[in-house]
Amino acid sequence: MYLDDLPGSARSDDGPMDLNAVGDVSRAVSAAHLFIYFAPESAEEAAELGVTDRGPAYLAFRSAAMGAVPWQVTLAAFYNFSPRAVRAMAGVWDAAPPERWQAARFLATGRAMRRVGVHLTDNHLAEARSLIDPVLAGADYAGKVLAAANASVPLPLDPLVALWQQITVAREWRGDAHLVVLADNGLGPCDCLVLHTATGRLPTALARATRQWDDEEWSAATARLVARGWLDSHGVITDAGSAARERLEVETDEHCAALWAPIGTAGARRFASLIAPIADAFTAVPSHRV
Repeated sequence: MYLDDLPGSARSDDGPMDLNAVGDVSRAVSAAHLFIYFAPESAEEAAELGVTDRGPAYLAFRSAAMGAVPWQVTLAAFYNFSPRAVRAMAGVWDAAPPERWQAARFLATGRAMRRVGVHLTDNHLAEARSLIDPVLAGADYAGKVLAAANASVPLPLDPLVALWQQITVAREWRGDAHLVVLADNGLGPCDCLVLHTATGRLPTALARATRQWDDEEWSAATARLVARGWLDSHGVITDAGSAARERLEVETDEHCAALWAPIGTAGARRFASLIAPIADAFTAVPSHRV
């Protein structure tokens, strides 16, 4: 099945997008992208470029699409990292230019996907591209810094890695949209992270270690959320906080409905199913190898 063969409900003139489908495809996109941050191949490729510290390597890999920007630009684009965490990337462009970091990221992606046995047939790859390509071609990139940067990266020759890069553009598009929602709701970089960890979806220890907000900053953000009634006095999320966190996700999905409109609800659901084998392959691998 290709784009022209999709039923009428998949086309942009079929009416508003189903927000449940938008949420489903967004989660599928995130899941298919996420492995790159944990795969040992990323650390190996970074070491080849002379960077063995995982934090700066992550920052370099993810921001390479923007070019040799100073760390302050990466801080602004990533939003929920502390300045001290992102400042550690100073010097990564001296180790290797962004183009080499991007090439190394693609190499790590292909190696990791083949190690765990990701397999999409040629037909499925072609169908997935027939869905995601018009989505990204018709996207509005205003204010979408990381998505726009990734959309400007030439696609690699490897068809599987090229699909992953298109998935990355979609993933960063939603992330950029989410930052707008956070700002509109008055949630600063540390505040949104504290709220996210309070939901249990992100381990606090991991968030603190990677984003590097200190105790005083974390406590101040917690106090602000308590004042809003989103956390109780013990830092536990309240019903109001859970509802607020859900509302943030719904507002983000509402932003993303326009992104997926070119292929409609059925097309978005089909794309989610086509890329599901990527995340499934990594889930099937013992966690210590991922």
